[in-house]
Amino acid sequence: MATKITKAKTTKKQPAKKESASFKSKLTRFLFKAVLWFFGTSLFFVVLFKFVPVPFTPLMVIRGIENKVTGKEIYFSHDWEPIENISINLQKAVIASEDGTFLVHNGFDFKAMQKAYKNNERGRRIKGGSTISQQTAKNIFLWQGRSYLRKGLEAYFTVLIELIWGKERIMEVYLNSIEMGNGVYGAQAATEHWYRKDASSLTKIQAAGIAAILPNPRKYSATSSSSYINNRKTKIVRVMNHIGTIKY
Repeated sequence: MATKITKAKTTKKQPAKKESASFKSKLTRFLFKAVLWFFGTSLFFVVLFKFVPVPFTPLMVIRGIENKVTGKEIYFSHDWEPIENISINLQKAVIASEDGTFLVHNGFDFKAMQKAYKNNERGRRIKGGSTISQQTAKNIFLWQGRSYLRKGLEAYFTVLIELIWGKERIMEVYLNSIEMGNGVYGAQAATEHWYRKDASSLTKIQAAGIAAILPNPRKYSATSSSSYINNRKTKIVRVMNHIGTIKY
């Protein structure tokens, strides 16, 4: 009697493998395009802002949203001035208070960062050790807060602006964009707000007053200041006196 021999059906896994490979290929292409887009876009804006005044910063937008959500009266002042119209006293004051090695470092002050890390580990007042270049990169291109992602992007943008902008442009953008009072951004707006005058005519002590409040410009006042701020002003002026001619 003849017996039928039946072949066992085998399941083909090839289509599933093809689908998996196709998904990985699409994901790789997407990530590659996203990275290219990020680098291209970031480079475009860094080059653009080398020549064009920065109209607003992420912090300005955030502050505006905060005020609307809380129902507070919105006060906003921001005027762009070329660096030649900003008193050399203010330039020296922010170097004295924020970044003593600004003119010579390549964007990072590793000694200051190490010192800040040790102080923070000991539970002392938190200090970032950020240079003016790093602060500018953060204020113009990024959000506030502390995270490894933001710090990594901050380092990336710091390298870019150091290479493409140079020191003078970094200082110009910094002095025109940072928060110098509640709703007050930039040297001209700050000088008008605190002293009712133009940024070009700031005296040493007035410039030191603005520089002294930068760690928390919404809390401190450049005029009728607390003893803490007055002490900072005195120290800043003392350091300013040792800064020679600024050569960018």
